[in-house]
Amino acid sequence: MLLIAINFAVSQNFYTQTIRGNIVDIQSQSTITGAYVKVLETSPLLVVTSDANGDFVIENVPVGMQNIEVQMIGYETVTLRNVKVTSGKEMILKIEMTEKVTDINKVVVTGYKKDKPLNDMANVSARSFSVEEANQYAGTWHDPARMAANYAGVMAMGDQRNDIIIRGNSPLSVLWRLEGIDIPNPNHFGTMGTTGGPISILNNNTLSNSDFFTGAFPAEYGNATAGVFDLKMRNGNYENTEYTVQVGMNGFEIGMEGPFSKKSKASYLVDYRYSTLQFFDILGINFGISGIPQYQDLTFKVNVPNTKAGNFALFGVGGVSHILALSDDRDEDDWSFGKNDLDFSFGSNMGVVGFSNQYFFNTTTRIKTVVAVSGSQNTTRVDSAFEDKPSELYYGDNSYEIKYSATTKFTKKFNAKNTLNIGASIDFYDVNYEDSVKRAIDNRFIHLSEANDKNMAYFQTYVQCQHKFNQDLTLYGGVHFQYFNLNNSFNFEPRTSIKWKFTDNQSISLGAGMHSQLQPRLVYFTKTNYFDGTYAYTNHDLDFSKSNHVVLSYDYNINNDLRLKVETYYQHLYSIPVEIKSSTYSSINYGTKFFLDRVDSLQNTGTGQNYGLEITFEKFLSNNYYFLVTTSLFNSKYTASDEILRNTAYNGNYVVNFLTGYTFEINANNSISIDFKTVAAGNKRYIPVDMEASAIYETEIPDYSQAFVPQYDPYFRLDGRISYNVNFKNVSADIAFDVQNLTNNKNILMQSYDPATNQIRTDYQLGFFYVFLIRIQF
Repeated sequence: MLLIAINFAVSQNFYTQTIRGNIVDIQSQSTITGAYVKVLETSPLLVVTSDANGDFVIENVPVGMQNIEVQMIGYETVTLRNVKVTSGKEMILKIEMTEKVTDINKVVVTGYKKDKPLNDMANVSARSFSVEEANQYAGTWHDPARMAANYAGVMAMGDQRNDIIIRGNSPLSVLWRLEGIDIPNPNHFGTMGTTGGPISILNNNTLSNSDFFTGAFPAEYGNATAGVFDLKMRNGNYENTEYTVQVGMNGFEIGMEGPFSKKSKASYLVDYRYSTLQFFDILGINFGISGIPQYQDLTFKVNVPNTKAGNFALFGVGGVSHILALSDDRDEDDWSFGKNDLDFSFGSNMGVVGFSNQYFFNTTTRIKTVVAVSGSQNTTRVDSAFEDKPSELYYGDNSYEIKYSATTKFTKKFNAKNTLNIGASIDFYDVNYEDSVKRAIDNRFIHLSEANDKNMAYFQTYVQCQHKFNQDLTLYGGVHFQYFNLNNSFNFEPRTSIKWKFTDNQSISLGAGMHSQLQPRLVYFTKTNYFDGTYAYTNHDLDFSKSNHVVLSYDYNINNDLRLKVETYYQHLYSIPVEIKSSTYSSINYGTKFFLDRVDSLQNTGTGQNYGLEITFEKFLSNNYYFLVTTSLFNSKYTASDEILRNTAYNGNYVVNFLTGYTFEINANNSISIDFKTVAAGNKRYIPVDMEASAIYETEIPDYSQAFVPQYDPYFRLDGRISYNVNFKNVSADIAFDVQNLTNNKNILMQSYDPATNQIRTDYQLGFFYVFLIRIQF
């Protein structure tokens, strides 16, 4: 009845909104004057031209999905399809156009390619993604990482966390970059050295379209061997003040943006979220551990463009989170690792603040410089909780990393055929790793990792270029260099790719490159503790982990909205840390636990290999519906110091995703969307329990002879989402209801030995549960 009343109220009026934006050359980023911008299928046709600064304003655009076309002599036509216009928020666009190599006096409408990477040096295993996708797809929780798990070559680590596995690689091999700066793990409850967590600190309401890479990425990206998130923040509205109020899974949120002055285009954007999962506890939804997680985060950006010294921006993202789990509060549904007589307290903090300047020497030459400070901290305390004796410390940790960063990127566009990038970055680290654990064998406290106010520096530089032989054949090349002063390790990494567009809508690409990554920094300070009280840092001299990638890609744009993409790849991993003694351990399996293993006495002699085939069949949103089908077939193997070729923990062998959705337009001002997502995948592999030995010693004893041979039952999940969008005068609202795991399928998370019963206990991932979202913009 409420929806009927709202529909009747808003159907009496037809609301409009303003679209404004800026048009630039994709390589030089210089503004384009005189481009024609049209809102298609409007009557009368809404059309304007960009001014001397490349800016345009289109007023009285009807709310709903709109198609926008941009044309300019000498440039490829750009078509933005299904831009969502709402009455509560102006639409601000940045449109990048590609200069044509030939026929500069002729306007040609080219095929629309919605997922084309924003980085013009990217060729294979790359795509852009929009905030609308993360908001619309079922099961994403408005999280970029969970959204990326729908793409070919990617699978989720589990339901409780957003770690992602790319082509069989460890989640720790993924790089997060924001506004040109490499950042720490951007997730609440993220542990030191990992890349995921239960809840993302990144806020979809403040992000802009961004890039995601799954292999053979351009030379400007270092310190990663699996994939890269290259995230951009949007600018605030420079004409009008706007507000966002939101309540949902990610917390209670309020955002504000607007101009500093009508005389300039300087703007601000700020968004704050606070959340407690106590509401889900009331609903009976169990996230695997007793205790109520609490977290909050803040995101902001100040943008000051068009000054004599260039464009300036100040940005920041930060979050704090904490959970206290008491032994007395635990119940039968808690995970096995929490079933003991211990009280557990864990907190994590993360933040980054940066300042950037982009200066144009002329219309073809620019330099962008960013300086930033970032940091992360973990605090952990585990105490005994027996009633008949005082609380006794079992484990404690208070570790932090502070990083001071500076990066610069010089771009020169020589002509329509040739573009050059040269860049460098330096990171100075101030770290403190200090934990304490009680060693049962001699009842002494020891440090697993220890570094008190240690300093280190990490330097990277690169050069990359693009050459277009003609409109259909493009060559990319570059080299990346990195140096780590802690142990004077360094690496050169050449990379190249080529793209041949052999018809108007079909292309073949080949890419190859060398990639390497530092170990998580606390690994270098993991101690070997001897029984005489002495110790040694036996991991201090570890080299980079290294990986060589080769990717062959076929792309077929069947029409403006329908696309087929096939990629096959091979990755050779080497210089992987393994134990000096003969064992099955390899850092290639990092990330299988919720914390980073503290393993000492490592050497860079391990190897691995990943190869596979990926198919993407996608219909972008048009005619009110979309679908995405991705299939990934892969094999992931490794060799540790025992020199036996084994499956990695992430060798699930296959992942199939199917997503679809349809939007019902009730009238001109409101609509209802229904979305579904299905995923079927091979599950993780594991080390089984030696039941006979475990019974004798009354504790879990792994059977390493069968390491990663067995595999948990296949993973299956069906998610659904229904959302309602309504527009009033200068106000818009979104109401969404997500149901996760509609079939309540019991997907295995992990198994462990229970000495009390001498049985294997199975812990499951999230079952059937639901979340909601209410967002109002005005």
